[in-house]
Formats: sequence, structure tokens, C-alpha cells
Amino acid sequence: MSAPANTLPIVDAHHHIWRQKDLTWLQGPSQPRIFGDYAPIKRDYPIDEYLTDIAGTGIVASVYVQTNWPPGGALAEVEWVDAEASRTGWPQAIVGYADFLDDEVGTLLAAQARFPRVRGIRQQIHWHEKTLYRFADRPDIADDPRFRRNLARLADHGWLFELQIFAPQMASGARLAAALPDITFVLEHAGMLEDLSDAGKARWRDGMRRLADCPNVATKLSGLGTFVHRNDAALIAEITAETVAIFGAERCLWGSNFPIEKLWTDYPSLVRSIRAAVADLSEGDQRAILCDNAARLYGLAVASEI
Repeated sequence: MSAPANTLPIVDAHHHIWRQKDLTWLQGPSQPRIFGDYAPIKRDYPIDEYLTDIAGTGIVASVYVQTNWPPGGALAEVEWVDAEASRTGWPQAIVGYADFLDDEVGTLLAAQARFPRVRGIRQQIHWHEKTLYRFADRPDIADDPRFRRNLARLADHGWLFELQIFAPQMASGARLAAALPDITFVLEHAGMLEDLSDAGKARWRDGMRRLADCPNVATKLSGLGTFVHRNDAALIAEITAETVAIFGAERCLWGSNFPIEKLWTDYPSLVRSIRAAVADLSEGDQRAILCDNAARLYGLAVASEI
């Protein structure tokens, strides 16, 4: 190890803020969710609370990722987050939402492009045989010609696409990335490893290798507590090591997934887990994963030291 990981700055490449009134899924009776009981976060989570959460952890910049506003709310979401960023300086980049199965999506993208902090779009297309884990209504959206045709419009804005899929969808995800080489794809949550059996890990590794074969795919080491509902430092270290071995440090970045992960941990503890997970890498690889890759992908100017 060339330098202690705890001396290096971090970009949080995946977090949320919200007002409860804007999100129907945070209102009314709780529904079964992939991340378990979410009653503690059925409230406002403002940027001011996020800044309190990250205090003293070495976070130098952050990326907001969309939170599923009701239909028709995608532009209002970007507008609100951008206003919060103008007020506080955080977040420095925004990933909005668009539906690439809608042939009118170009109008929305053009409207979102008025906000210079927008760097990309997430449309969650993950599907699983378990209903609890399912978000999309079918598993093969990545192969849909309409989806691909409209997704290609991201290149007009120089924006990336946040790809959220499970291991059985990774072959189609790789086909999508190969078909659109001008688009940068960022795989969410290191491929959402939900089956920790030997067979499940083998399927995940195979899919991750397919995606890594596409040079325009990077991956986030985020949301690693989603399926175990805890900050498991050993599991984080295992997934991190395997992901870095497959993608290389130059295509891995970190995100907190707060406040979802706040359901089972505090922010400093989560940061300690990722710092420990990369501590045996070279200083250059640590910097790439913790800060430099996110800064490059999301066009951020960040501090080189903390």
C-alpha cells in the first residue's frame, strides 16, 4: 500500500435527496421493497442533512441520482435539485430520469440540458424472477430497438447512462453497450449481486466479464448493503476485490446510496468500509476508485487532498 486510504479524497457518485411530498413511494402504507423496511426514511432527506452525514469523512463532491418522481416529474426533479445545488454548492452533478421507450424523450432531454449540472440519466430496467426484486415490467428492455434508438440521443448531450440490471440481464446489457459505443454506461451497484451462493456468484462474475469486455462500461461500488441490509465490511471487500479484478481500477468508482443505506448504517462507517476495501491497492488505484474516476465521468473539479 503506497498511502493510507484514509488520507485520500472521495467523490460520492451515488446519493439521493428528497422531499417526501414529491415522492408517492414515500407516502401512505409501506410496500415491500428490495431494501427492506424503509419507514425511517419516509420523510424529507434534504441536502443539509446529507452534508451533516458526510462531515469529516473526506467527501469532496457528490452526484445526485434520480429518485422516481411521479410520471411527468422528471424535469421538475432536475430543476429542484439544481436549485438546491445553487443554494448550497451540493451536489455538483445530477443524474436525472427519462423514459427511453418514449419517442418524445428528446424534448425532455433538451429541457433538462438547460441545467448545466446534469451529467446523465438513469432509467431503472432491472428485472428479477423474484417479484420483490423486480422494477421493470420485463427483462429484455435493453434489447428493445426503440429503447436503443432513443438512448442514443444521450450522445447529443455528452451524457452517460446509469445501467441498473441483475446478473441474468448482463448479456443483454453488454449487447446494448456494444451497440452504442458513443455512450458511456455506468453499471449501478456493482451489478446487484443478490445471490451469494457459489452458483449465484459464478453467474454474476460471468455477466460482469461480459460487461467489462465493453470499454464504454464502468461500474459503481455502491448499494452493497441492499440485499443483506447491513454494512458488511467483509462482503464489501469481497465484491470490491472481484469487481476491480474484472473491470480494473480505472473503471470503478464509489457511491454511498444514502439515505437508503442510512437504514442500517451511518455514513462514517460506510466510508470506513470502502476505505478498508481498497487499502491494499496502490495509491494510484485508490485515488482512481475513490475520486478520480467519478470526477472524470461526471465532469467534476475536485480537491486532490483532504
